[in-house]
Amino acid sequence: MAKQKKKLTPAQKRAKKERQKKYMTVFMNGKQKRVKRPETIDGMDVDEFIRINADPIWLHQNGLWEYIDQYDEEEFS
Repeated sequence: MAKQKKKLTPAQKRAKKERQKKYMTVFMNGKQKRVKRPETIDGMDVDEFIRINADPIWLHQNGLWEYIDQYDEEEFS
């Protein structure tokens, strides 16, 4: 006969949900590893968010010159 699974307490459920928000499981060398999730803003990657919302002055002040050319091309299209 199979062993019955124990139910989680409400505190354990909260802790599990927080862990799932903070970490994700990936396979490395055939084993599962827990790694931190990449940071996101409104569900987008941070770099993508900056590319979409930044103006050329802010990009220049923060040393992100590689995105300035992309911004100019999008503006004239």
